[in-house]
Amino acid sequence: MSFSALKQNRANDIASLVSAAESIGGGGEKKSYADERFWKPTVDKAGNGYAVLRFLPAPAGEELPWVRYWDHGFKGPTGLWYIENSLTSIGQPDPVGEMNSVLWNSGRDEDKAIARDRKRRLHYVVNVMVVSDPSNPANEGKVFLYKFGKKIFDKIMDVMQPQFQDEKPVNPFDFWEGADFKLKIRQVEGYRNYDKSEFASPSALHEGDDTQLESVYNRLHSLQEFLDPKNYKSYAELKTKLARVLGEEGAPMSTAESVSLDETAPSPSFPEREQPAIQEREPVDNSSEEDDTMSYFAKLAQQS
Repeated sequence: MSFSALKQNRANDIASLVSAAESIGGGGEKKSYADERFWKPTVDKAGNGYAVLRFLPAPAGEELPWVRYWDHGFKGPTGLWYIENSLTSIGQPDPVGEMNSVLWNSGRDEDKAIARDRKRRLHYVVNVMVVSDPSNPANEGKVFLYKFGKKIFDKIMDVMQPQFQDEKPVNPFDFWEGADFKLKIRQVEGYRNYDKSEFASPSALHEGDDTQLESVYNRLHSLQEFLDPKNYKSYAELKTKLARVLGEEGAPMSTAESVSLDETAPSPSFPEREQPAIQEREPVDNSSEEDDTMSYFAKLAQQS
């Protein structure tokens, strides 16, 4: 382009540059990291929320109606966040787990505190149909993925394995003899609490109408991607990321059994997508899990 042409066409430069930037994702539009397959409860200003869900059976070709995985989410001394899925979810060594083993076995209280802060967090993923969502009625009747932690899974196990003789076992994932789950969320001492959540009496979904049930079944999302190794970073990649977050050239590692500090907490939607540089974690109710953690490490200490 000649100088005269440059001068003549300069009025169009801004529009052309903006168009080019937008075509490669460089526009000013804020990128969304939400996975629209997931349903999330809505809470009011006081932190309270309510919805009715129906847990759904395993998708075609899959054995279980749920999958379980772990991740880590913590901020390093550099101010950077480490938010990654743990390789222990697929039975492989994980650099954070190995580092936590070293820290915990050092015998120093300050090291144990660091290990607790970096402990892995437990998540379950299932398919649900939203029966009632007062805050978002448009969700009702739709099938979503739903991610939750140990508290809710314990309630599922409680109805499948009741403790008292006058209670009949219920498979909450069954179309015909399952039960609606009344999700009741409260804010207790700054943490999200699910203790009042409960199952209703057993009843057939859609009154057992096969046509409607088959429609629901055909809308189930596959769960296997959450355990697919291709959706996890390699050990080397995670180790490099961890060193960068900690601001270290390397980090103390061990080939010994990785320490398991399990905590239920919200995490980024899976499969992993690019995350903002800084991301605050939502407070969660982990009060019942600290005793389990201490018991686990007490056993480790006795074995060493």
